[in-house]
Amino acid sequence: MSDSAPEKIAYCPLCATPLITRPVSDKPRRACPNCHYIYFTDPKVGVGVFVVDDGKVLLVRRRMNPEKGKWSIPAGFLDSGEDPRETAVREAFEETNLRVKIEGLIDVYYNPVTQGPGASVFILYRARLLGGELRAGDDADDARFFHLGELPEIAFASTRAAIQQLTNNQ
Repeated sequence: MSDSAPEKIAYCPLCATPLITRPVSDKPRRACPNCHYIYFTDPKVGVGVFVVDDGKVLLVRRRMNPEKGKWSIPAGFLDSGEDPRETAVREAFEETNLRVKIEGLIDVYYNPVTQGPGASVFILYRARLLGGELRAGDDADDARFFHLGELPEIAFASTRAAIQQLTNNQ
C-alpha cells in the first residue's frame, strides 16, 4: 500500500464504483474505472503561533496524543477554507485564553508523518500578545510562559527548531 493510494479508500465518492489503484502522473493513485475520479491524498496542515513576551515563550502542555504531557506552542489543524493566520489566532485563544496579533511568518516545516494523525506541513507564525487572562483550554491542560533557559520537555521538532532559531537570533 502506498501513501498516495490508501486501500481504505474503497469506493468512488461520486458514483460508488469500487476504486482501483493505477498510475496517475508519477504515483499510484486510487481511481474510478467508471467515472475516472482520482483520489488525491491531501496533507494535514498544522498552524501554530509563537508568542514571546518579556523574554518568555508561551507554551501549552498537551492533554492528548501525539506527545501527550509534553509542551508545545499553541497550535492546531487548519480547517478547510480558513486563513492560516486566523487558525493561529484561534488556536492561541482556544488553548490559552489569550488574544494575539500575527506579526509575521517564522517558517514552514515539513514533518514526515510515519504514524498517527499529525500534520505533515506546519506553518509557524510570530505573534504579539494583546491581552486576556492566561488559562489552559481545549486540548491543553496547562499554559505558561517560560524563560528560554528553563524550558520543559518540548513535544515537536518544529517547536524545538523555532526555539533554537529564536535563541540564535538573540
